[in-house]
Amino acid sequence: MLKNVRIWFTKEYECKYISHLDLNRCMLRAVRRAELPIWYTEGFNPHPFVTFPLPISLGVDAKRECMDIRIIDDNFDINRIPNMMNPFLPRGIQVFAATYPVYDPKYICYASYNATVSTDSMSDSELRDKIKSLCELECVLVKKKSKAGMKDVDVLPYIKAMEFADTNTCTFNVILPAGNTKNVALTLIFKAIEAYLDVELNYSIVKLDMYTEEMKQFV
Repeated sequence: MLKNVRIWFTKEYECKYISHLDLNRCMLRAVRRAELPIWYTEGFNPHPFVTFPLPISLGVDAKRECMDIRIIDDNFDINRIPNMMNPFLPRGIQVFAATYPVYDPKYICYASYNATVSTDSMSDSELRDKIKSLCELECVLVKKKSKAGMKDVDVLPYIKAMEFADTNTCTFNVILPAGNTKNVALTLIFKAIEAYLDVELNYSIVKLDMYTEEMKQFV
């Protein structure tokens, strides 16, 4: 009997710069070397069944990424998976749990991020205050590429929640639409900030988690 298993892992350090295709190869190699009882697709060219519910953008750290596999051994203890895979993975990609899926990937609607931004043209506290003021405007337009070409998009309705850290740095947590229906990159928000404040931002992004439409944690 086939069983679906969701493998949870981090993607940090230098590994945040590897592409999704290379991540796929890396995880498949670890699965094979760990000798997991994974199910292979049928047909002329069988390959391990592996899917990634929400691929992460290049250059973004991630604390809670996942991939789905199918196993064929009813007696296999999935709690063994982290210890079996981690010896074959780089330090930036480490498996921390394996669970049975609760939600189908189509139910992913939001993702949360932590961002730290700065600019050479003003202090962190000044930048923080200006971004807060920007979020209080009625509309913040930015040009976004679409199938029909470039169009002006108001980024404010996309921000589900935004909270600044009580520190000297310009650091905030933000929740944005994610998934197959609607997906908004945090870099689009940065682009709007740069345009309205006439600055060039330096930034780092950490993807924290994923949620359903009801803001339940994706598991």
